[in-house]
Amino acid sequence: MNEQSAELPRAAPPDLKALIRRAKLEDAERSSVVAEMRGAEQARLELLRDALEPVFAQVPAHAELFDHGLVPGEKPRLFIDIVSFVEMARDRRCYRFIQDTRAGTLVLAESDRIEAMSRHVANYLARRLIEREKALSAPLPNFRRDEAGDGGEALTDEGQAETAASASLAAKRRRSDRWQLLVTLLLGALLGIALTHAYEVGALDNLLPSGW
Repeated sequence: MNEQSAELPRAAPPDLKALIRRAKLEDAERSSVVAEMRGAEQARLELLRDALEPVFAQVPAHAELFDHGLVPGEKPRLFIDIVSFVEMARDRRCYRFIQDTRAGTLVLAESDRIEAMSRHVANYLARRLIEREKALSAPLPNFRRDEAGDGGEALTDEGQAETAASASLAAKRRRSDRWQLLVTLLLGALLGIALTHAYEVGALDNLLPSGW
């Protein structure tokens, strides 16, 4: 009975300090792994940037389209211009050439070889330069409006001349109509006076036909 009532050995409580040290070590290991992977991504992007330097050197100085540069961060990116960039895929070995559009993100090319990705970027630069030349060679809407404005002024002068001629003719017609109305009124008044005088002197019956 005394043996059964003897106290059993208790489990030792967890050592919180030891657990904190272990958590710190694990976090440091994870951070170092992430830093190593991030550093590997940036190193591969730097190799691509160096490979593209001769290509960017051939871009005309007046073509201010491409503001390229490597931007480090949580996700390093090699920007080609303001809307396109190259980043590493999830495997951190494959290059992904991406463009931001109104419809969303568009993957232009994907390759694990620096030479192939350099060709894709060079083709993109060539297309952008051609689009720029087309945009510059197209006539500007302002010039068209100016030309239309000059023609509009000439047409306005001619229209003003026609309007003035029409107004003068209408004024002449109104004066002629007023004179005709005045003459008609005078003739009517004279005829009324004559008929009244004839009626008073009794000569109106002679003017009317028999049977009236």
